Amino acid sequence: MAMAATGAIFLDRDGVINENRPDHVKTWEEFEWLPGVLTSIQRLSQTGLPIFIITNQAIISRGLAAETTVQDIHARMITTIEQAGGHIDRAYYCPHDLHERCECRKPKPGMLKQAAQEFGIDLTRSFLVGDSWSDIEAGLAVGTSSILVMTGRGRNQGNLAKLLTQSAVRMGAACDLADATTMILSALDGEPMMMTTPRLRRAFHMALSPNELTVL
Repeated sequence: MAMAATGAIFLDRDGVINENRPDHVKTWEEFEWLPGVLTSIQRLSQTGLPIFIITNQAIISRGLAAETTVQDIHARMITTIEQAGGHIDRAYYCPHDLHERCECRKPKPGMLKQAAQEFGIDLTRSFLVGDSWSDIEAGLAVGTSSILVMTGRGRNQGNLAKLLTQSAVRMGAACDLADATTMILSALDGEPMMMTTPRLRRAFHMALSPNELTVL
């Protein structure tokens, strides 16, 4: 009897795992871990679910970094994660720029579909964490529960506003990967997917004037 496909956890890279530099991460020396990421991935690894990185890396097409350099960054990143007790099954990256109209650059879900095919993943039982609306769109396109974090581009570009105007039930928002990890673990325990976390609501309220505190 064939085994049922498992769910997985998909993580965007820049803005979720490391700082999202305006001039892009072009070398390992420019790679700066976001706080709490290694512990969060270690906690996610304890679920037993496969964990994948899915990242747009148009710097390759633009000639800002060689493909071998991006591969080296990912190898070093994965080694550090493993040394901290976590695991990454594979890092997928799209090397194309927008004008190349590929199927792998998010918001297209090509990288998720590739992982599903290669590893036997049920995308409807999976989770995606990203800092951009393009990440969320990629996940929702294939039925993956998607979480927008505020550590990168999530807190600007109207990304949170877009999320709050949607009616889809398979998405939510969190402060950072640690916050998203709590959401994922709760969902795996059978709890309904949260739209926002208590941490995010507290942070949001602190930024509002008193007469606006009923927004969330």
